[in-house]
Amino acid sequence: MKKTAFAIGCHPDDIEFVMAGTMIKLKSAGYELHYINVANGSLGTNRHDYQTIVPMRRQEAIESAKMMGAFFHESLCDDLEVFYSQELLSKLVPIIREVAPDIILTHGPYEYMEDHINTSRLAVSAAFCRGMVNFKCNPPRATIEKPVTVYHCLSHTFTDQLRRPIIPGMFVDVSETIPLKRNLLSCHRSQKEWLDVSQGNASYLNNMEEGCRHVGEMSKRYKFAEGWIRHNHVGFCSENADPVIESLGQNAFINGEF
Repeated sequence: MKKTAFAIGCHPDDIEFVMAGTMIKLKSAGYELHYINVANGSLGTNRHDYQTIVPMRRQEAIESAKMMGAFFHESLCDDLEVFYSQELLSKLVPIIREVAPDIILTHGPYEYMEDHINTSRLAVSAAFCRGMVNFKCNPPRATIEKPVTVYHCLSHTFTDQLRRPIIPGMFVDVSETIPLKRNLLSCHRSQKEWLDVSQGNASYLNNMEEGCRHVGEMSKRYKFAEGWIRHNHVGFCSENADPVIESLGQNAFINGEF
């Protein structure tokens, strides 16, 4: 039976920063991968106009998804228009019903950025609505009854909006994936200068790698890691469902300090 993992990120490059290592490991474990950025990256520039940057960032994301071996899904809105709204939810629900994922990887409700928080809320609600026959989808799509387990990644800052640290409930060893993660993130060429200017990243590639190294140190087991928090099971899957742990074996473990 086909197993499917769906990464639902906010902006083009978010998946590559904090989710792609786990996606790569899941692909090696036999999962079909799907990839969507809810926002199209329209504001991620200090030099290009809208008509230039949107197709540029779309193509960068397509290249990354292809390199990862994931199915690419089109973005739903512009940057800073990621609101928890019926309009966006009605567009995301049919995509989740079409993909029918066993695993959803997405942002957390504790993120430092509102777009990320709203992406998390949309992903969770869309998964919850997968079997609701009277939910109004755009376009219409038949319901599914398949269980799904939702996991929330760590924020780029490893803290919430109030600077409180986020403690992962699970660690995934991504040490072997770092070279590919760098290549995936390198697809987002337009972001090098933008992130340098807007967020003070000396190097967005090194920033990603150092982030994984930091989480690896948190794990006390892996050199490089990605951290996750499993969503409440009610309405999604059985209480003990944990397909990432079950699929990755020694490459993942539950944090006993969580």
